[in-house]
Amino acid sequence: MDRVMVVGAGQMGSGIAQVAAQAGRRVAVYDVAQPFLDRGRAAVQGSLARLVKREKLSAAEAEAALGRIEFRLDLEPAREADLVVEAIVERYEEKAELWRRVSELASESAVLATNTSSLPVTRLAANVRRPERFVGMHFMNPVPVMQLVEVVVGLATSEETVLAVETEAQAYGKTTVRARDFPGFVSNRVLMPLINEAVFALYEGVASVEDIDTVMRLGMNHPMGPLQLADFIGLDTCLYILEVLQEGFGDPKYRPCPLLRQYVQAGRLGRKSGRGFYTYG
Repeated sequence: MDRVMVVGAGQMGSGIAQVAAQAGRRVAVYDVAQPFLDRGRAAVQGSLARLVKREKLSAAEAEAALGRIEFRLDLEPAREADLVVEAIVERYEEKAELWRRVSELASESAVLATNTSSLPVTRLAANVRRPERFVGMHFMNPVPVMQLVEVVVGLATSEETVLAVETEAQAYGKTTVRARDFPGFVSNRVLMPLINEAVFALYEGVASVEDIDTVMRLGMNHPMGPLQLADFIGLDTCLYILEVLQEGFGDPKYRPCPLLRQYVQAGRLGRKSGRGFYTYG
């Protein structure tokens, strides 16, 4: 795959664009407004600069990677893309509308991949002309650092498409795992109940935020405690994924903790809002 289009210039989209460009791909990044594109470009520049500082890349390699990325306010690059990766907000209606538009532009041979962290790939695939070319390509955050890509196989996804995405992700230096199209796939089906239970422990007064995270870091050897991780992911995102799990499985064990819902209602969304379980400067 020589040409990649990334739809969405946020934290995930800019990271996907960066690793594709580092792998030598020509990348077009689309978003709906110039300030979003400007922030995406700045995120890529900052990430590449950190890699140069840590001597993971040379300055020339970083400059070349950035030069392979163009930032666009239109979807026209989808016409020539070998791979289109969508990384927009985690809401079904917005993703569905986006995929209807992209599907009209993309070539018959293009692979269409969603970076959704929880929404059903099969349901999203119903919005494209060639659902056999549609697949989940779930990168972990932050994309340039995390090694995993979860490849989610929808009901209609062809083996050819799965193999193409696995090969492409591996070219970015990632390790791939396959998951069937169940709510939350593997990653969030396991992670979100852990985070939710940590919030319940706080809600019930079992221990403080810091002590809950310390138990999981020092006692379970996790690199980050679950409440700190929730802040990093975004408490609104955690709540949304838990609601998807509860609806998808119909199982009360996925019921979001009332405290998590209350924090989201209060606008305490984690790092991105400056306050969640922790306060950020």
